[in-house]
Amino acid sequence: MEPSSEEPSRRIDSREEAIRLQKDRPPWERGLWLVGGLFFVAVGAVGIVVPGLPTTPLLLLAAACFARSSPRLYAWLLRNKTFGPLIEDYRAGRGVSMRVKVTAISVMSAFVGFALWVPLRHKPAPAILVAVLALIGAIYIVRLPTRR
Repeated sequence: MEPSSEEPSRRIDSREEAIRLQKDRPPWERGLWLVGGLFFVAVGAVGIVVPGLPTTPLLLLAAACFARSSPRLYAWLLRNKTFGPLIEDYRAGRGVSMRVKVTAISVMSAFVGFALWVPLRHKPAPAILVAVLALIGAIYIVRLPTRR
């Protein structure tokens, strides 16, 4: 597939956007965003081969972190043959696939269910907090645009 004539300008816009987002941040804050981005890429990469671990939401988080810390890594993530198309679909408003949504909510439900049943069974305050945060996360995922 030939790259489109608008692709290089889109990459420039993405890099300029990342530079704008990280420009006024102090070095310690950019460092935290960078660590977060590297963490989310690593876990997202594991999600490619581990069934049930949602890759797309993690890579979206990584892109957001890199946009605030490193224009070079942000551009690398967007150009990446494996990860780039997932992020570009989301950024272009095409959303994420239904499979990604179902997987993300299923995995989240399984882990939250385990947490509520085993370690938090007799601890109502943390259990309520975990359940509310999981519900907010599920609502967010459901409300993401669905790619056709």
